[in-house]
Amino acid sequence: MSRVPIGSHELRILVETVKLAEELKPSQQAKRMVFRKYKIIGTEKDRVLTALFYDIMKRLGIIDKIISDVTGISNILILDPWLRAALRVAVDLLLFNKVSNTLKNLLKWKVADYISSMTHPYVGMYYWEVFDKISSYELRPRSKDEELEFKYLLPLWLISKIKEIVRSDEEMRKLLQAFNTKLPLSIRINILKTNVNEVFKELEREGKKPRISLRVPTIIKFEGPYDFDNSKLFREGKIIIQEEAAAVASLILGPKPGETIIDMCAAPGGKSEHMAELMKNKGKIYAFDIDKLRIKRMKQLLRRSGISIVKIYEEDVNKAPKILGEEIADRVMLDAPCTASGTLMKNPELRWRLRPGDIEEITKLQYKLLETAIKLVRPGGVILYCTCSIFPEENEDLIRKILKKHNELRLVPIKDPYLEGFLPGTMRAWPHKHETIGFFYALLKKKDRA
Repeated sequence: MSRVPIGSHELRILVETVKLAEELKPSQQAKRMVFRKYKIIGTEKDRVLTALFYDIMKRLGIIDKIISDVTGISNILILDPWLRAALRVAVDLLLFNKVSNTLKNLLKWKVADYISSMTHPYVGMYYWEVFDKISSYELRPRSKDEELEFKYLLPLWLISKIKEIVRSDEEMRKLLQAFNTKLPLSIRINILKTNVNEVFKELEREGKKPRISLRVPTIIKFEGPYDFDNSKLFREGKIIIQEEAAAVASLILGPKPGETIIDMCAAPGGKSEHMAELMKNKGKIYAFDIDKLRIKRMKQLLRRSGISIVKIYEEDVNKAPKILGEEIADRVMLDAPCTASGTLMKNPELRWRLRPGDIEEITKLQYKLLETAIKLVRPGGVILYCTCSIFPEENEDLIRKILKKHNELRLVPIKDPYLEGFLPGTMRAWPHKHETIGFFYALLKKKDRA
């Protein structure tokens, strides 16, 4: 445990964060909201509680098995959500972290009082009774399958799936290790408002140790925590929170000033904003999404960044050909909804939420979106299809399928800055090789009419 004191106040913050993370996705958004509420963003408490929070999220499936074991309840989702969150915190601190007797007593008595005040006195009493069972629980894997899950903090099906993808034990271990390692913060410089040198020097003045990405010259990485809410750079729209691999997508699509671009699944707007920068804020970007909260964040981002060429549609993008017309776009960005399996280090609870059946379901949606993209792009125009998934079904397999059906499309080879995908001409970013989230890219060109 850290030298930074953890008391009853910090335990309450942790319980509240774990509860909200169950309701709000992604989990880091829930964490930011609670930490902002208690004014700890950017502090030492932020660093310590963030580490504990992600520790709980990474072990969530294992923790829930233990709760089920000690309570005798097969489906712990029937428990009061405050109780469930408190038990998850208790299991992690008692069984996976070395806590002092003082903290153990606070965890028992103060957390029981807290959840009683938030929901019902009987809930606190039940937590108090279960607490002693957790304290005496024997933590050991009970099968070879559980041993693998304990070792890699992943469900067995996902471990097996990853091994099939990377095709060697050594590569699998490296990737799994990367999925359990915290990435540095990644920000992109808004070239319409500032330059890399100015931001780099300001971060140094703030006591950070920034480093410029080797692959994207406008990306800077540094270790967190960082209080974006109170950052002048952020408030003035000079920096945008974006992973390196996500920034690469706009560079590959290569929008030019004056062109017409469609961003098909646009919110919360990082790629629309980036493309507008590359276009020098000249031209038109039609951005579609259906998520009200993410669209709200997108509008804030565009306003803060000084972008004026993006028109947002709160509509299903599959309606775009009727709304805008067909073959109107010079370029189409399709950062498709996906399993997000390449982001497990950023969304640690996702590993336990994913199900094998999710892959087949999501590929149906991705295929439909690609068909819409083909309708929207003009002859001679290009589509960038990308996902933050590592599963071939969502990536290379889908591109093979669409190319087989549409002979008016051809694959434009992508060679840099990452590695070739499992289909020649496509590209993949790997967490264990490139210090970024897992990402897939395929650039498709629609042939000119004869």
